[in-house]
Amino acid sequence: MKNFIIICLLMLIASTGMAQTEEQGYTPEGDIGVFERLDEYLPEDIYIIDTDGQRVNLVSLLDKPTALAIVYYRCPGICSPFMTSVAEVVQNSDLTIGEDYQILNISFDPTEGPTLAKGNQSSYHMLIDKEIDPEGWRFFTTDSINSKKLTDAVGFKYKRQGLDFVHTSALIFVSDEGKITRYLHGTYFLPIDLKLAVVETAQGKSGPSMSRLLSFCYSYDSSGQTYVFNVTKVAGIIILFFAVLIFLFLVLKPKSKPTN
Repeated sequence: MKNFIIICLLMLIASTGMAQTEEQGYTPEGDIGVFERLDEYLPEDIYIIDTDGQRVNLVSLLDKPTALAIVYYRCPGICSPFMTSVAEVVQNSDLTIGEDYQILNISFDPTEGPTLAKGNQSSYHMLIDKEIDPEGWRFFTTDSINSKKLTDAVGFKYKRQGLDFVHTSALIFVSDEGKITRYLHGTYFLPIDLKLAVVETAQGKSGPSMSRLLSFCYSYDSSGQTYVFNVTKVAGIIILFFAVLIFLFLVLKPKSKPTN
């Protein structure tokens, strides 16, 4: 009887999860987000355009642990706070950018050109209040074919909305061999997160970031173009967890023997 009740409970939980999934229109990856491709390698035929208008091979630039920041420079939403946070973590980190690691900003919008990239590069470098190697954080653009190759390879999915795009953000770390090793999701980064990602990327190690948990707790609001705390999802998981604990306690607790 106990086993029957437990099986019924598990079926109820599964059906509840499926119902919520269908209600929210969820798919295994979805149309918008950054979906991890750990241990996969960047294609060797991706070409990007530097601030001088020169076409360069992306993989040829990977001579040290590299963080890819996929953005678009006209973005009215999260790209600005995202890149500001990148500048802050570069400022606060004890690692030396250009020596220990590098950052490559790449616009996925093929209509943007080198002039716009150069202006953004200058603006965000000015936010860093210490001397840095300007080659350590470089800004690029690309064409539509190479943009698709790159975004597909790293799991960056977005949607056009009028003249702009709906998307999320992450720092995506790759080794000097082009191996994807770690994702730092969101728009805020701690120096320790950066250091751990750089050190493990240098060693060729890969692993999911704790910020993946944060991406579960926060959802991207496309109308407000910001991250919001998903109260319903988190509260539902907590309530379900305690409900299961209470149920199992009531079902599995030993019965007291009757006294004479």
